[in-house]
Amino acid sequence: MKFGRVLTAMVTPFDNNGKLDLKQTSVLIEYLLGNGTEGLVVAGTTGESPTMTTDEKIQLFKHVVKVVNKRVPVIAGTGNNHTSASIILTKEAEACGVDAIMLVTPYYNKPSQQGMFEHFAAIAKETDLPVMLYNIPGRSVVNMTAETIINLSAIDNIVSVKEASGDLDQVSEIIEHTRDDFSVYSGDDSSTIPMLAVGADGVISVASHVIGNEMNTMVNHFFDGRINEAASMHRMLLPTMNGLFMAPNPSPVKAALQMKGIETGSVRLPLLRLTDEEMAKLKILIEG
Repeated sequence: MKFGRVLTAMVTPFDNNGKLDLKQTSVLIEYLLGNGTEGLVVAGTTGESPTMTTDEKIQLFKHVVKVVNKRVPVIAGTGNNHTSASIILTKEAEACGVDAIMLVTPYYNKPSQQGMFEHFAAIAKETDLPVMLYNIPGRSVVNMTAETIINLSAIDNIVSVKEASGDLDQVSEIIEHTRDDFSVYSGDDSSTIPMLAVGADGVISVASHVIGNEMNTMVNHFFDGRINEAASMHRMLLPTMNGLFMAPNPSPVKAALQMKGIETGSVRLPLLRLTDEEMAKLKILIEG
């Protein structure tokens, strides 16, 4: 199942008291949809899901679904390292009217490949929604192997994977051995063109908060056969892509949005605002 080519892993706006800011969430959504975003992933890592309560996530899902009003797919991050809790949140997200759910590889408890298979299969069984897997070993410590992802793709409503392993061999194996309508998305902005080159469908982007139209143009150049132009844009945009990860995500991208006049507040502890030195470096990237 294809959700678009450039999806944004959306930050969660907070107010000056660190509370969920739905008014600014509306502003952010309209900004993103007007600047190259073809789908929204809500309450993922970039959305600071580890420090959001279940009630906040449900409130956010309802609000985003209402504001988006079917203009683009809304994919809710409902996975964690607790299978039954993921099932409960998935059912809540489904009731909110989201279009799909995203399930991250369980972190901290380091399950085996069979444990991951059973975790994802159990959640998928409890929902009618399309399921996107999210493999990010850099944050979860465990890598979901190509074999496990391929086996999970045999489950009817497991339709996609966000791949952030950085392993093009693994990505190639997944694409080769999953059904044609199973979509594979780059989970790292800087891996977008290399992954498209081996058959991926698009990117779930952080940089699209700041360079959304450029990311969209780059990806469409690739699919239109304008490979040299796509590669040139990739090289040009790479410093910005990498600069948005100069500190733990999403601190840099929230600061960058503020520079562009989109207030999304600060990050919640244990994350921190950028230092003055980091802000100066980011300003050069964003404002030139």
